[in-house]
Amino acid sequence: MTDNAATRVTVWSENRHEQEHEHVAALYPRGMHAAVKEGIEENLGAAVEVRTATLDQPEHGLTEEVLANTDVLTWWGHMAHGDVDDEIVERVHRHVLSGMGLIVLHSGHWSKIFTKLMGTTCTLRWRGEQDRELVWTVDPTHPIAKGVPHPIIIDEQEMYGEFFDIPTPEELVFISSFSGGEVFRSGCTFRRGHGKIFFFSPGDQDYPVYHHKDIRRVIANAVEWAVTDRPRRELPELLRYDTNEFFKGAGYQGATAIYEGSDA
Repeated sequence: MTDNAATRVTVWSENRHEQEHEHVAALYPRGMHAAVKEGIEENLGAAVEVRTATLDQPEHGLTEEVLANTDVLTWWGHMAHGDVDDEIVERVHRHVLSGMGLIVLHSGHWSKIFTKLMGTTCTLRWRGEQDRELVWTVDPTHPIAKGVPHPIIIDEQEMYGEFFDIPTPEELVFISSFSGGEVFRSGCTFRRGHGKIFFFSPGDQDYPVYHHKDIRRVIANAVEWAVTDRPRRELPELLRYDTNEFFKGAGYQGATAIYEGSDA
């Protein structure tokens, strides 16, 4: 992406609850992915080009061409994590390590791609009944927190609570509190390879969270933050350098190469 080009965003969602549950369809008649897309566009305007992709499209809408032309991918999943093809997960994983930004939303914490990137179970405490969530800003200087109130008040949401089995976040931007006294690390950043990752928990399908102006602002801020400043997308590579040769590394497979020595 050049300095003057629009940030290319792909908003991915299962789009299953909207098809199977009338109350979800009433909240999101064009799908949750449409609401997330609209929120990014209303905050970032001409600075972004946003497409959507859903689970039931060929290759889940995440072809090699789509990902190669995506600067930041947002991911929402819940009831069909197991239906996501492992080959597509590997493809997304490679692009994240190569520099594509990833925004994981709500129950995407249990998605194949997030658990693969975190290397943990990513399980948590939860309560499905309606609750009020207060999203408290831990790091007011972080760009993802720009322009959001302290706290963000979400009148209708389910409870997520600790213990949340994730690696220690590189940056903790938000924590949330609920009426039962629970707290949760609701806005966390990570880096994997050359890619930047943000997990943001508000967004249960049973409530109109993605119509909330402050939640939309956080997601848009995260999109801006997650864009790499590297000139091209490439996997981190192990290179061999001779003494005093700092700029010309040679490719090296080392222990990952197939050993072809004799049995003698």
